[in-house]
Parts: sequence; C-alpha cells; structure tokens
Amino acid sequence: MADSQLLGILLLAMVAGIILFRLYTVLGRRTGNEREPQDRLRRIEAGAAQPAAESALALQDRSMAASQQPDGQDGIAGALTEISRADRTFQPSGFLEGAREAYRQVVTAFAARDREALRPLLSDEVYGAFDGEIHAHEERNEIVKYALIGFSDVRIVHAELKGRVAEITVRFAAQFVSVTTNASGVVVEGDAKAVRDVVDIWTFDRDTRSSDPNWTLVATTSGS
Repeated sequence: MADSQLLGILLLAMVAGIILFRLYTVLGRRTGNEREPQDRLRRIEAGAAQPAAESALALQDRSMAASQQPDGQDGIAGALTEISRADRTFQPSGFLEGAREAYRQVVTAFAARDREALRPLLSDEVYGAFDGEIHAHEERNEIVKYALIGFSDVRIVHAELKGRVAEITVRFAAQFVSVTTNASGVVVEGDAKAVRDVVDIWTFDRDTRSSDPNWTLVATTSGS
C-alpha cells in the first residue's frame, strides 16, 4: 500500500514538472512583438506638477552615460534613507511623482523645440545633446509629433549619496505614439497610428544642501 502511494506521488510530481516546463517555455519567450527601447533625457522639479502636452517629440537614441545596474531593494532603501537624512524634505513617493512630470515636461519641450524650457531642466552635457538633435531636425525641415500615452511602470533602480549630492536613477516604461514628417508632409519615421513601448533610464542629481528644490537630469540611456 505504501509503495503504491509513493508511486502515485511520484507520478503526480512528474506531471506537475511537465506542466511547469511547458508554461516556462511559453512565458519565458519573447513573442517577437516587443519593441526595442530607445534612449532619452532628463531633469526634474521635485514635486512640481505640470499638465502633460498631447504632442511631443520622440527623442533619438542617445546614451549620455553608462546605465546604472539595478540595485537590490535593500541597497536602494538604504541609500534613500541616507538621502532623507541629508535632506529632510525628500520623500521617495514625491520624487517619483515629480519624475513622471519631468518626463512629460522634457519630451514636450523637446518636441516643441522649446530650448528655453529645456535649459533649466538639463545638465550642460544633456542639454548640448538635445540641442544638437533639435538643430538637426531644423536643418532637415522635419516635424516630429509625439503623444505620451502613459506609463506601465516607473521605479527607482539606483540611489546614492555622494557627499552632499544625491543621485537617483529611475526606470520609465512608457507608451507613446510618434511620427516624423519632412517639409512635404511625407512620413520619414514612425507611425501616427502605432503605440510603441519604450524603456528609458534617467539619472537625476541634486545638491541636498541647496535651497533650489530642483533635480537635474544628468544622464539618459535606454533600458530593458
């Protein structure tokens, strides 16, 4: 009797293992419909909210610095605690809300070729790269329209306090529609009817002893 029960248990385990293996082979594969992420830029006003514009420019791929590898949750929590101690006004939830708005503000200003709006949001290096992209589109008489649909995920993947400077890296998983047309109105890139999935890694920093509450976008790259 014991042998038959043991045999039954072994058979059930084998069946469960086969089912789990099949699930893994299906769920663990890319479907071929995933879109490759593209690079972008950044800088953020802590807690500042501004309505998102319906159209903005899809930024071309560019890496301003090496992407930070995601930290373990304990490491991130510890670093955020250090930043909170250095800056009593800092709150991770408020920072992430500000980061969402910063993303919208930056891509909207870029699409509108609004250099004046971009300049205070970006570090010198990032601004130089974006200004170069804007200039290239102007020379080609191209118009880029961009509509941010929303976010599927926004989270902190790296945090560090370097002396008095806080540095936080955020992973944005966003959906948008973009299309680039030439002077004749002919589409040269993108699709006005297709929603694209993009992952961007933006790094912000701020002097915790500064009276200026703004966080500056200092690096940007694509992610996964």
